[in-house]
Amino acid sequence: MRRARAAALPIVRPDLVEFYLAHRAAQGMNTDHKVRWGARVLLAAVPDLDDFRTLPLERQLAFNHETHRFISWLAVTGRMQPGADYLVARRPRLGIVLARTEPELHLRFMETARTLGFRDTVAMTQFNLLAHFIALFGRQPDQLQQSDWDQGRRLLLEAACRIPNRGVKALSTALFNLEATLFHCELTDQLPRRRSPDHADMRAREWARVPAGLADTMQHYLQQIAGTLRPGTVKNTELTLREFALLVAAEDTAVTCVAELKRRHVERYRQWLLERPAARGGPLHRHTVRDRLSKLRGFFGRLDEWDAADRPPRQLVFDSDFPIADEPLPRFLDDAAAAKLLAAARQDSDPFTRLAIEILARTGMRRSEMLGLTVDAIVQIGSAYWLRVPVGKMHTDRYVPLHPQLKTLLDDWLLHRPEGLRSNLLFTDHGRPVNASRIEAAVRKAAERAGLGRVTPHQLRHTLATQAINRGMSLEAIAALLGHKSLSMTHVYARIADRTVADEYFAVSEKVEALYDAPRQLPADAEGTEMAKLRREMHRRMLGNGYCARPIEMDCHFESICESCTFFVTTIEFRPTLERQRDDAAAKGQVTREQIFDGLLSRLDGEAS
Repeated sequence: MRRARAAALPIVRPDLVEFYLAHRAAQGMNTDHKVRWGARVLLAAVPDLDDFRTLPLERQLAFNHETHRFISWLAVTGRMQPGADYLVARRPRLGIVLARTEPELHLRFMETARTLGFRDTVAMTQFNLLAHFIALFGRQPDQLQQSDWDQGRRLLLEAACRIPNRGVKALSTALFNLEATLFHCELTDQLPRRRSPDHADMRAREWARVPAGLADTMQHYLQQIAGTLRPGTVKNTELTLREFALLVAAEDTAVTCVAELKRRHVERYRQWLLERPAARGGPLHRHTVRDRLSKLRGFFGRLDEWDAADRPPRQLVFDSDFPIADEPLPRFLDDAAAAKLLAAARQDSDPFTRLAIEILARTGMRRSEMLGLTVDAIVQIGSAYWLRVPVGKMHTDRYVPLHPQLKTLLDDWLLHRPEGLRSNLLFTDHGRPVNASRIEAAVRKAAERAGLGRVTPHQLRHTLATQAINRGMSLEAIAALLGHKSLSMTHVYARIADRTVADEYFAVSEKVEALYDAPRQLPADAEGTEMAKLRREMHRRMLGNGYCARPIEMDCHFESICESCTFFVTTIEFRPTLERQRDDAAAKGQVTREQIFDGLLSRLDGEAS
C-alpha cells in the first residue's frame, strides 16, 4: 500500500531532491527512502517554494519530521524563506544544519562566544538564532545589513507574542546575547544595546494622535537640536513636547498647529504637571516640573529665533510659571558610614562590585563617566598614576590621581578582561557595555550588607567632596577633581562644612556651658553600660599627647606618626609634651617631624587666642 502511494506521488524538481540527498551523503548521513519521501512530499504540496509562507501555520506545521528536515536545509541554504511564525512555532534546529554547511563560520562563532564567557549551550542557542536570520532573509551573515538584524529581531519577537507559550523574554535574552557575539565576530558594526521596541511603538502611536501640523513642527525642532545637544537632553525634550501635544489634542481639538496655541494651554499643562503622580508615587519633583516647562519655553524661543512660519504670536511661558526650586545640600555619607560601605564592598565576591565602589568613592566620578572609561584610561605621569576620565556631562575630560589600592584593583580587572574584544571600553559583560543598573545594584548590595539603608552611586561623589573639604582641600582643587566648570558648582560643599561657623560655635558653647557650672563628672552610680563602653573606648584610643578620633571601621594607615593623621585631635593640656617632641625632632634634624609639631602648636595657640 505504501509503495503504491509512493509511486503515485508526482516527481517535482528531482534535481533539488538529488542535491539534498548528495549533501546528506557527503556529511555521512542516511539517504534512505524516508528522507527522499519527506523531500518529495514538500515539493509535491508546494511546487513553488515561495508559496510555503502563504500556507496557514497549522498546515506548515502538519508535515512529518523528515519533511521538516528538508525545510530546514532549504531555509539555511537560502532556497526558501519559511517566515518568522514557522520558525518560532516549530523551533527548528537550523544551527545544526548551518554548522554542517558552514563549518568555518561555526568554529569562529563558537570560539568568540566562549571568549565572551558564554557556555557552549548558550552559544549554540545563539548560533541557531543566527541560522534563523539566514532563513528569514535568504542571505548569508556577511551579506546582512544592520537594518536586516533589527528587522529580523522585531519579526521574531512579534511572532513570539502572537504564538502562545513561546517565551518572549527568553527569546529576547537570546537575541541580546547574539548581538554581542555577532559584533565581536565582526558580522555587525554596532555595539549590542538594550532596546525597548514596545516603547518606540508606543511613542509612534502617541505622535499619530497629534494633529499633523503640530507634530511636524515639533518633530522638525527635535531633528534640529539632535545635532547639538546630548541624546539624553533630546529624549527629555521629546517627552515634554509629546506630553504637551497629547494634552492639547485631547482637550482642545480646534488646535491644529503651534501658531494656534494660547496661554491657557501652557497654564493647563503646568497644572497637569503639578497634579500628575510620579513613577514612584507622590507628586512630581519641583525640579522635574521646572525642567519640563524649561524645555517647552526653549521650544517656543527657538521658533522665534528661527523666524519659523508656525510659531506662537506671543510669549507663552514666563519666569513666574516655574516653581521655586529647593536648594538642598548634597546627601553624603559620614566617615563612619563610608568606612562601613568600603569594608562591605571589599568582602563581596563579585570583582565588579569591589572595583565599582572603590572607583566611585576614591575618584568622585559620575556613574556615566565610570562606564565610559577605556582600557587605556590609566596613565603614568612622572612617578604617579592617574586616571583619565572621559568627556562626560560637562563636555570636558580630566585626570584624577589614582590611589595605589585602586590601581591594583584596575590591573587585576584588566588581567581578567577577555582579549581580542572589538570594544575598548574598560567595563564589559559578555562583550557588551555594562549598564548603569549594575552599578546601582552593586552599591545597593554593599549598603545593605553594611546596614546603611539606601545609598546611591552619586552619594559617593558627594561623600568624597565632603571628606576633602573637611580636611582642608581647596575649592579649586575639589572643582578640578570633580570636573566642575565653575566654582559655583563646588561652593555647595563649602555650605556643608563651614569651619568658621563651627569654630565660633564651639568657642561660644564653652563659654555658655561655663555659665551653668555643669559638673565635670557624673556620679559613679550614674554611669550606664553605654557610657562605660564609651569611656573604655576613649581610654583605648588615648595617645601620648592626644587621642585618635578615627572611626572604628577604618584602618589606620600610619605606623608611628599619629600626629599627621587627619583624625588626630589634641588639646592645650598636651602642649608641654608636644614642645618636647618638637625640640627632640629639631635636635635630631628631622625637619618634617619638626614641622608637624610646629603646626600642632600653632593650632593650639590659635584656639587659645
